Amino acid sequence: MAATTLDLRDVPPADRHPKIHDTFESLASGETLELVNDHDPKPLFYEMQAEVDSFDAEGYEVERRGPGEFVAQLPKK
Repeated sequence: MAATTLDLRDVPPADRHPKIHDTFESLASGETLELVNDHDPKPLFYEMQAEVDSFDAEGYEVERRGPGEFVAQLPKK
């Protein structure tokens, strides 16, 4: 499964969700968006689950790799 990585730690908070949605939309079915973030992106999970039909919520995973580093996998159906 192909993955596209998006490191959001240096992106201003107001620009993060539009960038995430644009990048996710550009993925092909079966690909995954890997997000590197400075906090747990749980609110994003709920947003994607409610608003994006092609988001595979069952395949979502998040891992805390250290202080200020969370890596989430957002697969596309």
